[in-house]
Amino acid sequence: MAKAFYELHIWQKGFELLQEVYKVSVKFPVEEKYSLTSQIKNSAISVISNIAESHGRYHFADKIRVLYIARGEVEETRSHLRIAKSQNYISDGEFEYLDVEYGGLSRGISSYIQVLSKKN
Repeated sequence: MAKAFYELHIWQKGFELLQEVYKVSVKFPVEEKYSLTSQIKNSAISVISNIAESHGRYHFADKIRVLYIARGEVEETRSHLRIAKSQNYISDGEFEYLDVEYGGLSRGISSYIQVLSKKN
C-alpha cells in the first residue's frame, strides 16, 4: 500500500492527464475562460484531489465513497473533452488520446475500489 497519496498509480496517472488538460485548454477561445476552460480544469483537478482525499481517510467506507466521487469527476472531464472536440477546440487525436487515457484511469479507480472493498 502506498504511504503517500502521490505514490498511488491512479494519482500519478491523474496528475499526468491534468498536465495534458492544461496544455490543450490554453488553445480554447478567450470567451471560454470562465466556462469550459475553467470547468475542464476544475474537474481534472478534482480527480486527483479526491484520490488524495481518499488516501487520507481512515475508514475504508469513507475512502471508497470519495473514490466514487473521483470516478465521477473523471466522467465529467471526459464530457468536457467531448464538448471541446465538438467545438473544434481540440483535435480528434487529442480527444481520442485523452478520452482513452481517462477511461483507463476510471478503470484503475474502480480496481482500487475493489481492492479496498475486500479489506473492508
